[in-house]
Amino acid sequence: MTTMSSIWPLFDLRLTTPRLELRPITDQDIPAAVDAARSGIHEPTRNPFSTPWTALPGDELGPNMARWYWRCRGEFTPEHWTLLLGIWHEGQFIGCQDVGAKDFAVLKTVTTGSWLKKSVQGRGLGREMRAAVVLWAFDWLGAEVAESEAAAWNSASLGVSRSLGYELNGTSRKAWGTKVETLQHVRLTPDTFKRPEWSLQVQGHEAVAKFLDVR
Repeated sequence: MTTMSSIWPLFDLRLTTPRLELRPITDQDIPAAVDAARSGIHEPTRNPFSTPWTALPGDELGPNMARWYWRCRGEFTPEHWTLLLGIWHEGQFIGCQDVGAKDFAVLKTVTTGSWLKKSVQGRGLGREMRAAVVLWAFDWLGAEVAESEAAAWNSASLGVSRSLGYELNGTSRKAWGTKVETLQHVRLTPDTFKRPEWSLQVQGHEAVAKFLDVR
């Protein structure tokens, strides 16, 4: 009998840290993701997202998030992919960590982005979830570079990057809603990575690697 795991093995991936479980967001998880986002992610006066999706009215936020999750899944190919991992802490959905790549077979480079609901910020969970996907990328996928970016004023995100060993990698200007922001790019390699003291537990990787055509 054909199973969902044989069709879409990404759903079986699990990354486990001392405090967190990261796993791909399914349709059943979307309501919890929407509730987490509605609870608040950032101060209303400054949006850390270039596309101000958190500013949408409550009745539009859910459909917009669902469309994004479905779009990333629908456009997922080994050549160009974005994997959206939900973050669970003490049984509760608290945020999302994405990791993606384009032409990974050649470039061996991944990019990351994330959000965490405001009520659990300041506990080091953002660093832990970023470390998890970087460990997976370097040690299981064979990535050679991990890149990220944040608005130059976003000290929290840049602080996480700095604590993990990311190096500054230039700036650019980007449309930020109706304004312009300076974007700080950062770059990490296995040599500069400040590895956590804990070990990452990974389940379901072999089928995912085959699905991604990672050799």
